[in-house]
Amino acid sequence: MTQFTIYEDHLDQVLEGEEFAIAVVTATKPDFYKQAPVVTAAQEHGLPCFIVHTGQHYDDVLGHGLAEYNVESQIGVDMGIRGGLSEKTADLMTRTKSLAEHLDEQFPETTILPIVHGDTHAAGIFPQAWAFATNQFVAHNEAGLRGMMPSFEHTDEPDEFIADQFEGDWELNRAEPFPEQYDTFVGSAASIYHFAPVDLNRQHLVNEGYPAESDSAERIPVVGNSIVDAIEMKRDHDLEESIFDIYPVLEERDDWIRVDIHRRGNLLKERFTSIVEGVIQLVEDGYNVNFVELHATKAALQNYGYRERLLELDEERENFLFTGLWKKHAHVYEFFTSGQCFTAYTDSGSTQEELNVIDETLCLTARFNTDRPETVMDAESNLLVPPISGEHVHDMIEYVYETERVRDRLGDNENLYGENVGEEIVEFLDDRRDAGVFEWASSRAGFGGDGQEFEYL
Repeated sequence: MTQFTIYEDHLDQVLEGEEFAIAVVTATKPDFYKQAPVVTAAQEHGLPCFIVHTGQHYDDVLGHGLAEYNVESQIGVDMGIRGGLSEKTADLMTRTKSLAEHLDEQFPETTILPIVHGDTHAAGIFPQAWAFATNQFVAHNEAGLRGMMPSFEHTDEPDEFIADQFEGDWELNRAEPFPEQYDTFVGSAASIYHFAPVDLNRQHLVNEGYPAESDSAERIPVVGNSIVDAIEMKRDHDLEESIFDIYPVLEERDDWIRVDIHRRGNLLKERFTSIVEGVIQLVEDGYNVNFVELHATKAALQNYGYRERLLELDEERENFLFTGLWKKHAHVYEFFTSGQCFTAYTDSGSTQEELNVIDETLCLTARFNTDRPETVMDAESNLLVPPISGEHVHDMIEYVYETERVRDRLGDNENLYGENVGEEIVEFLDDRRDAGVFEWASSRAGFGGDGQEFEYL
């Protein structure tokens, strides 16, 4: 069993004598760079803040983000969570209870409001664990992510297939990604504040019955997405070593297709085969491809017998670069903004957001639905290229590459996600230091009720 560590000195420094503080919950790589702006803004604003790190991403590569964004020193708790979904769930429940009891014993006069993020497993489990342990709710950064999909009536004709997405009707489809869609959905239920990236996210939450206001106070503010702050932090970052020093071929050749696949649904045999076969055909046709291997990707490549083939391609062809996950997020931004990358073919939610902000690289998404549909429907900065078959993957990416008007349309888009989002979240919470962190039905109906804690019998 991994160690559950509470850094007493840091918590004393942050919480001693305070009536209100926020606990920013981090779990996985996206949390590090999307929650870091909240931590930084809280420090600048004077709002007491510490990090609760679940410890799920902890190695030198996946766990590097906390150090890269200079917030590692703000960790007050490392929960040491490891294992599969069931093990993580069980440990998050019990260790959150232990944390809540410790904080209540050491800082009984301090109201602590945790902030979870997005659709990580911690965003699903931590809020209910905290609510069960404390009878208090949390705040949810990047709330209201709900999967939607177009009709997909025309998959044989690229023009019509694209028109179905940009101009056709979309409907809710929360089946994927799993478990991310489950986690973001259940995380909402134990949240008192929902920070929505765009109006569509807010509307999803309102449709599900979450109150937009309570006592005339906003409960689901549309604040944008803190990815914009993360990009701003690293866009002009002075790197000791450029990504083009590490991989010189990325500068020697241009119009790269960066492939980044790791979602569970895409690791199913039929889909994964479609993606890899499509990518191999692109390489054999002469397109420049950087295939990024994550832990889950490596297991799938080995399981389906493709890894040796990609290693051979890497040796044989100058237009194919097979790499592991890039450690520094600043390197990803450096590449995306360099003009050397034509597109990211990805199943990452964050990349869909990033490439709405970054104009130099186009986004093609390897999914049948997306929880960032606004990037397609509204901004037209993203296009779904689902892994229907290897031929479909190859033909759609080639069509976008070779069709100037489609490239121009994808590259000419509005920024959906605002600016100074971490600051906006912190200011919102700072104005509500004295507000309750739980709500009974009587209170919402206007009959009072203070939402105080109680002990279950």
